[in-house]
Amino acid sequence: MKKSRGRTGRKRRRKHLKGFMDGVNCSHKLEYIKLKKWLKERGFEGSNLRPAEFWETGRGLMTTKALQAGDLIISLPEKCLLTTGTVLSSCLGGHIVKWKPPVSPLLALCTFLIAEKHAGEKSPWKPYLDVLPKTYTCPACLEPDVINLLPKPLKKKAQEQKMMIQELFTSSKAFFSSLQPLFAENTGTIFNYSALEWAWCTINTRTIYMKHPHRECFSLEPDVYALAPYLDLLNHSPNVQVKAGFNEQTRSYEIWTNSQCRKSQEVFICYGPHDNQRLLLEYGFVAMDNPHSSVYVSADTLLKYFSPLDKQRKAKVSILKDHDFLENLTFGWEGPSWRLLTALRVSSLGADEFACWRRILLGEVTSARNEQQALGTAAKICQFLIEETQHALLQISQLKRDKENLKPHLALVEMLRSEDLKILQKSAEILCSLNLGT
Repeated sequence: MKKSRGRTGRKRRRKHLKGFMDGVNCSHKLEYIKLKKWLKERGFEGSNLRPAEFWETGRGLMTTKALQAGDLIISLPEKCLLTTGTVLSSCLGGHIVKWKPPVSPLLALCTFLIAEKHAGEKSPWKPYLDVLPKTYTCPACLEPDVINLLPKPLKKKAQEQKMMIQELFTSSKAFFSSLQPLFAENTGTIFNYSALEWAWCTINTRTIYMKHPHRECFSLEPDVYALAPYLDLLNHSPNVQVKAGFNEQTRSYEIWTNSQCRKSQEVFICYGPHDNQRLLLEYGFVAMDNPHSSVYVSADTLLKYFSPLDKQRKAKVSILKDHDFLENLTFGWEGPSWRLLTALRVSSLGADEFACWRRILLGEVTSARNEQQALGTAAKICQFLIEETQHALLQISQLKRDKENLKPHLALVEMLRSEDLKILQKSAEILCSLNLGT
């Protein structure tokens, strides 16, 4: 008797574990019931996708039937999409058309989101707004202590992102004030900095690409945004392929899968072949074992390894700058990138070889000595970045102990840094065997 009960227990445990890996269905939650009803009123037929909570990715969509390559994942009618057209047909439209200089499509969408969120129960978009994240983890929203722990090139971009939102806020104050006739409350309290940051992150992380014809009432920035309720619950995986776009015949935004997916599994789409730094910057998350991931070598780090005694040092730096070889230098899962090695080959040119620099930029190898020196320098840079990454991970674990409130954000940076460390260690192994080979 005991034996069979043990087997049942194991079976039940396995079933529970499988259920946990597959995800926990959340369709019964009130906010999703309301969202589905709202979508149905706008012509959404429904689909085989259900909102669920997943162990690794958090909130996402699971499929109720197995999907094959070539299957339609979702078809969202135009009426469900939130675009600049939606904004212009709202009460904001008249104010936007009159305002000079024209606002950008991005600012129009941000303004609409803030206004609708403020409207609360009165907003026709409430069922969608209720399922949007309350906070975001884009670098723009991170504390300075956390931003300081990012790799140098990403830290610079994060600070630029923060500054861009601050500039948008400052330059939009007069426009926000012009909307006062629409509100009983002071527009200064409605359209505050944190409201704009939330709206900007909503658009930056969640919009699908959809080109709209230019309208005179908007500035010349491209109008390529559409918020897609329900569809935007689909998470990213670098390992799947999809076909997505607006279908003019059905007047719907459609996503077709090129991959298979088991019943009850999470359905993924691919946002593009992005590395983890780009994913964190644009979407606020990191993908584990991302085949597209790279560790960037900043120009400052590269120049540290140029010999100060080299008489041609200045000329070499000038050549690399003029031919755009001081940016996008990386280590990946396959070792140093061609661009990084090319920059190091130029920096390793002896006085007698200096005239050959053009051949190096075209991909030729000038001498065994040059190649050996370039690979040796690559190994030194790799080792320097390994130590820098290990030091950052140590700082993160100390800060996690001291600052409880920063834990979720620190965990994100820790994931990025841990992934970087794996890539750098792999690159170090590859460089070791290449150096032995030469």
